[in-house]
Amino acid sequence: MADLHASHRLRIGRLSEPNRIYLITTNTHKRLPIFDNFHLGRLVVWQFRIAQYQGLANSLAWVIMPDHFHWIVELRKGSLADLICQVKSKSTRTVNGASGRKGRLWQESFHDRALRKEDDLVKMARYVVANPLRAGLVERIGDYPLWDAIWV
Repeated sequence: MADLHASHRLRIGRLSEPNRIYLITTNTHKRLPIFDNFHLGRLVVWQFRIAQYQGLANSLAWVIMPDHFHWIVELRKGSLADLICQVKSKSTRTVNGASGRKGRLWQESFHDRALRKEDDLVKMARYVVANPLRAGLVERIGDYPLWDAIWV
């Protein structure tokens, strides 16, 4: 397996199940801090909402960090790969258009972790949205503008 690129290794064993809850993490290309601009981060949030409106997924919690996002999502239909591909490709178009930038916005793949019913989803959501605190970006989560959770 040593000859596989890291993004291909992430795909090994990946399954998508409707009604399953996943924690998704993906990074910007070269970990550039694109989303230290609030308005560009909101364009990614808009793509999360569109996926929900289309019935593809239910957003349970998310945080957009300057160079990555975490998203707890319940997959409703389609595959996880298709959902993330749609969010990443559409957000690339809108972010690049709004900022005048060109080229790749996201790293090739994403990391996913299927969550079990026994997992404490509220605790996981709190961990996700507290990311800006741990990164030292704010002193209180309410001071960070790019997060949400259905339980908070």
